[in-house]
Amino acid sequence: MLRKSLVMVAALCVSALAHADDHAMHEDGALCEGFGPQTPRDIRSTTGSNPVSFPVAGPSTSMNLCNIHFHNAAEHAGPGFFEKASDREGYVCALRNELTPAQTAPFEGNACQDVQPGDTIEVHWVHTSCDVSPGPGLGSCLSGKCANPALRVETQVFTVVNDPEALDFTSFDVAGAKVAGKHQPKAIPDYTGTPVEFTGSTTGPSYTQSKCSALQVGWSVRPQCDVVSIQSLSKWCESNVFDEDGAHGVRKLVTAPELLSPITP
Repeated sequence: MLRKSLVMVAALCVSALAHADDHAMHEDGALCEGFGPQTPRDIRSTTGSNPVSFPVAGPSTSMNLCNIHFHNAAEHAGPGFFEKASDREGYVCALRNELTPAQTAPFEGNACQDVQPGDTIEVHWVHTSCDVSPGPGLGSCLSGKCANPALRVETQVFTVVNDPEALDFTSFDVAGAKVAGKHQPKAIPDYTGTPVEFTGSTTGPSYTQSKCSALQVGWSVRPQCDVVSIQSLSKWCESNVFDEDGAHGVRKLVTAPELLSPITP
């Protein structure tokens, strides 16, 4: 009963934020005003003039992993993913051009909706300062006792390939036991370049430069891509604690300096 109550409170918090965001929508398409810095962005640029400042959350190892999900294609642009997707918003990995026909061949029995070999995905490991357990949606990052948490998103962009020898996505799932008292992923890639850190917001296609997200999030985006097997991704989509069974949509890149935080080189 307590867990159900906390979930309901979290859902109400998210609903209230979404309702507040509705007031930011301008009929003339003007930039939303009064909100903190927004995400996604081109991490190759340090430019930003949004006046709202808040500390980047501490290291993810000091926080609880609360959610894992992924988007098709990359929401951010960066050194390894700067080519615009041809059929949707977002960006694709440059290494996609190096794939073999076998790596892009259809995978029979794919359990992941809206993703197939050759696609680029951006994975978000969402961490919270709340004392919560991993679960579905961003509501899992809140609780009745912690409705205004510090949030941090660790980000890695992958190209999905039909190759069982590629990276195993399940090796990046939530760990079975707490690490130093915190829920953590089994691993997050640490070899794809120094992460670019900045302050921003939540993402997803419901937000634009005219309709902003109110949540304040610290971001850590790795600049280079790697390949992950559709076999392992499909296995994860079949069963995971986050109830994820496919790719989320992409928020259009935020480019207005007024909506971006400055990045310290």
